[in-house]
Amino acid sequence: MANKNSKVQARAKRISRIRKKISGTTDRPRLRVFKSNKHIYAQIIDDSLAKTLISMSTLDKNFEQGEEKGKIGAAKIVGNLIAEKAKAAGIEKVVFDRGGYLYHGRVKSLSEGARDGGLKF
Repeated sequence: MANKNSKVQARAKRISRIRKKISGTTDRPRLRVFKSNKHIYAQIIDDSLAKTLISMSTLDKNFEQGEEKGKIGAAKIVGNLIAEKAKAAGIEKVVFDRGGYLYHGRVKSLSEGARDGGLKF
């Protein structure tokens, strides 16, 4: 149990370190990623208003797995869908917040999907 607690504490430290440097503004909101064992979630947040502007996940109604297989493929689709929603809302540029995770695997796939969808980091 001690390992899990220290793991959670280590991620919380990484998040706070990242959040010291990254902040979303009205011009350039923050694209935040959270991943669980089964699903991945993405939010576009305006920190000056403390408000979530757009959200998307693998649990959303608009999400369809399609031809992409596995969790990495699902993350890329979520990235594409959140980019489409952002462009419809008039958001072109975002700041990427990896949420304390390594930029690897599902997190990297989501960001590449968002870039392919037209968002600029």
